[in-house]
Amino acid sequence: MHGPFLGEFMGTLVLILLGDGVVANVLLKKSKGENSGWIVIATGWGMGVVAGIFTAIAFGSPSAHINPAITLAVALLSGNWSKVGLFWTAQVLGGFAGASLVWMTYLPHWKVTPDTGAKLSIFCTTPAIRNLPANFLTETIATTCLIVVGFSFGSKAVSSTGLPAGFGPWLWGVLVWSLGLSLGGPTGYAMNPARDFGPRMAHAILPISDKGTSDWGYAFVPIIGPLIAGGIGAAIIKLVGIQ
Repeated sequence: MHGPFLGEFMGTLVLILLGDGVVANVLLKKSKGENSGWIVIATGWGMGVVAGIFTAIAFGSPSAHINPAITLAVALLSGNWSKVGLFWTAQVLGGFAGASLVWMTYLPHWKVTPDTGAKLSIFCTTPAIRNLPANFLTETIATTCLIVVGFSFGSKAVSSTGLPAGFGPWLWGVLVWSLGLSLGGPTGYAMNPARDFGPRMAHAILPISDKGTSDWGYAFVPIIGPLIAGGIGAAIIKLVGIQ
């Protein structure tokens, strides 16, 4: 059994399992990676993107979006909207499942970690300074960069024959790694509505010890900002003729 839905579900699951997993490793008390820092988190997320894309492809989604903002940009560029609902559903469910596996992996550590904000940050993004217009702008800029630079990898100006098979996922991973190190500080660089919404739902539903609020008042920022960036990125790509 394989296909686009399963591919997007499994790819996003792996992305979140490894991405949220590295944050848990750094933030949870008595973890072997406790306090290892931002560079470890950014690296874990970058490698999670590589693993997620390869998994999505292997399970039947050759385009391997694992991000609703990417799916939206592709639909705007191609004019084909037939898979948008399917992909978005698979991506959100994959995000929920991946976050649930992180919770199970670190099961004894939630109880010994008193910081409710740290627990929430493992599942979804939280701003360093809460300023919703500024946070929204940060997510929009970072996601636009993700889309424009990411789509540039496949530009005919880069290679008239396209990238060698299996090469693209590594470039996307390096890009997310770089974005985390450079632009991730203000908001935690969601850049992906499913990456935030699915795990935030998991945080709200799972019986996490002393978890605190899921902060739904902030949730629109990492959802709407990246989706608007999907439209901006597609417009830039079409205007400049990158593809």
